[in-house]
Amino acid sequence: MSATDQKTDQIWLVEVFVSLKPAVNDPQGLAIADGLHMLGYDEVQDVRAGKYMQLHVAGADKASVESRVSEMCEKLLANTVIESYRFDVRQAQSE
Repeated sequence: MSATDQKTDQIWLVEVFVSLKPAVNDPQGLAIADGLHMLGYDEVQDVRAGKYMQLHVAGADKASVESRVSEMCEKLLANTVIESYRFDVRQAQSE
């Protein structure tokens, strides 16, 4: 197989955001909101706490990476019964 026949994977930066669904009580968000109010930030109306993850994923193209990351979220990164997720995929900057 020649070098042009080989499939070259690129590295993609994936940012995953997981948060509780709106109907689910968020005690951490309530505690953060209370703390902000005690510090004088009365303009804060609501806080929803969540998780942020940054993944570096090898893949041939953006669509295949998106498909794999969606599987990761469904199987491990988010509890889809009570959490929703979204993610952004872009080519990682070479250092």
